[in-house]
Amino acid sequence: MTSAVTGGGTTTLRVTAGASAGAQAFRSTVQRIGPELATRMTASYRAGCPVPLTDLRYLTVTIRGFDGRSHQGELVVSARVAADVVTVFKTLYDKGFPIRSMRLVDDFGADDDASMAADNSSAFNCRPVTGGSSWSEHSYGEAIDINPRENPYLSGDTVLPPDGAGYVDRPDSPGVIHSGDAVVSAFAAIGWHWGGNWTDPVDLQHFSRSGR
Repeated sequence: MTSAVTGGGTTTLRVTAGASAGAQAFRSTVQRIGPELATRMTASYRAGCPVPLTDLRYLTVTIRGFDGRSHQGELVVSARVAADVVTVFKTLYDKGFPIRSMRLVDDFGADDDASMAADNSSAFNCRPVTGGSSWSEHSYGEAIDINPRENPYLSGDTVLPPDGAGYVDRPDSPGVIHSGDAVVSAFAAIGWHWGGNWTDPVDLQHFSRSGR
């Protein structure tokens, strides 16, 4: 069963279908960026970013932790992809795919390396592409990184985060993303692309609307 309650710029979606017996039902909220959240986002958002705050949405979604329990994650994405992103995380929750952490990058000073080192899954961060100067797709709220340690960024001998070195050979371990699996399929269903299909670099944690 699905029900939605909308008011004051907030949409709450509660989905109970597909939840296993005794498990917490999947819950999500989609909210506009209000003054309090805007203050919290001063590390990830600043004047000159390619999208205004009014075009972003704050999401909360229920995730499966590596401890097997239900937790509430949070992320900021573009308003135009918010509903699709909720659908993806509902699918991953129903499939039991574990996510270690999902907090705003502002909790890490918008430092991408610090967020990755914490194995934190995140979306919006107004920053250039890794190793470049053009805007990252994260700057538009249309890219999401999932379990960076288990799914590192690879370029030559570079592994980011460095703790991801043990996952370069893609073991069949919890939180590891593989071609054609539930994670890749869930994002593909909303028209998003996986950085694991790139050649150099290979960004195993990265999903984006544009494929960049």
